[in-house]
Amino acid sequence: MINFNGELLYPKNIKLSSENRAFKYGDAIFETVKVMNNKVVFWEDHYFRLMSSMRMLRMKIPMEFTLEFLEKEILKTVAVQDTSDVFRVRINIFRKDGGLYTPSTNTIDYTIEANKSLYKTKETYALDVYKDFYNFSGLLSTIKTNNRMLNTLASIFAKENDLDNCILLNERKGVVEVTNGNIFIVKGNVIKTPALEEGCIKGIMRKKVIEILSKKEDFTIEETSISPFEIQKSDEVFITNAIIGIQPVTSYKKKTFKTEVSLKIASSLKVLQVTG
Repeated sequence: MINFNGELLYPKNIKLSSENRAFKYGDAIFETVKVMNNKVVFWEDHYFRLMSSMRMLRMKIPMEFTLEFLEKEILKTVAVQDTSDVFRVRINIFRKDGGLYTPSTNTIDYTIEANKSLYKTKETYALDVYKDFYNFSGLLSTIKTNNRMLNTLASIFAKENDLDNCILLNERKGVVEVTNGNIFIVKGNVIKTPALEEGCIKGIMRKKVIEILSKKEDFTIEETSISPFEIQKSDEVFITNAIIGIQPVTSYKKKTFKTEVSLKIASSLKVLQVTG
């Protein structure tokens, strides 16, 4: 069942026209959240990021779009399935039909889709750099719009080259993120992640990991620019997103990595997911 503007419908009964702006112009944003034990993990952070993105894209936020309302709609969508499972939930928000580049209205429609999350962290995980196209730095790149062509092409490249993921670069050839999450590198007691100014998504798990590391005296966290060469010199690398939490990286080109620090941070994050 899919939640379309508050109504639960079978997928075959969802009617989107050829004038749908998400389809024609990518005029849409999305938010992916994890639901565990009938609880939306880090929902407040996701909600405020979603509202911020809507304001940035000049979408009209409905009066009923409160924190409580959307959480209720998410859980309503999950409730028609087995709520004992872990779910990956995607909230899609798109401007209503009409107009060319200039929309006829800034009012919105939304869908909420819930699927059982089958993803588990992998024991081996290989990365390389995707160089065909760049992720241009700037504020627009930090929000989750439906324009994911770069991520799609990089994912195809990864599959064709027997990789688990690819690193995206910006126009300055600095590391931005991976196709489906943020990236962190560990060197000694210093942990770095690309700054938002590099063009990376303002990830919720990125934020939570930074909060965890900021409270640990044995590590220093830096939001900065990172070159691909620095990755090869790192002791560890890990990636983050809302569904997997933390995925340690075990190889990059010919370099292999340890996972000790990554797994330690992952344990702290799991506790926060349950109690936070």
